[in-house]
Amino acid sequence: MVAHPPFATRRAVAADVATLRAIAVEAYEGYLPRMRGQRPGPMDADYEDLVASAETWVVTDGTDDIKGFVVLLPSPDDFVLDNIAVRPENQGQGYGRHLLALAEARANAVGAKAIRLYTHETMVENQRLYGRIGYVETSRRDDRGFGRVFFEKTLTS
Repeated sequence: MVAHPPFATRRAVAADVATLRAIAVEAYEGYLPRMRGQRPGPMDADYEDLVASAETWVVTDGTDDIKGFVVLLPSPDDFVLDNIAVRPENQGQGYGRHLLALAEARANAVGAKAIRLYTHETMVENQRLYGRIGYVETSRRDDRGFGRVFFEKTLTS
């Protein structure tokens, strides 16, 4: 059994914005060759606005070192997991799954019946992960110039 670091989560604050931006670039830049010139939206997102207006959470190993983050757009009817990113050197250590579990807990807290998300059609690793943890593909379509795969997970709480 692989030992995981102690996970700690907290809401992101304005002082985290530069770190969130850097993590997004690091986490998504590996997809650039597959996307043939398109930049994933999270690489250019307005993290100042997201920290102020969305539920933006960071995960650490119990220190001040942010390993990843998730951006959630909650409402009782339409809970959206807008973005999840983990530093490449910390991927595979459970940080992403911890953030996905946090998203479910937050969705349950507001009484949402499901979580929705999408990923780029070339991000097949993400698609496999979402399928393994209970998300169901609902559609594939062009959305604002991107080929996207949409998923939904029904919550049971």
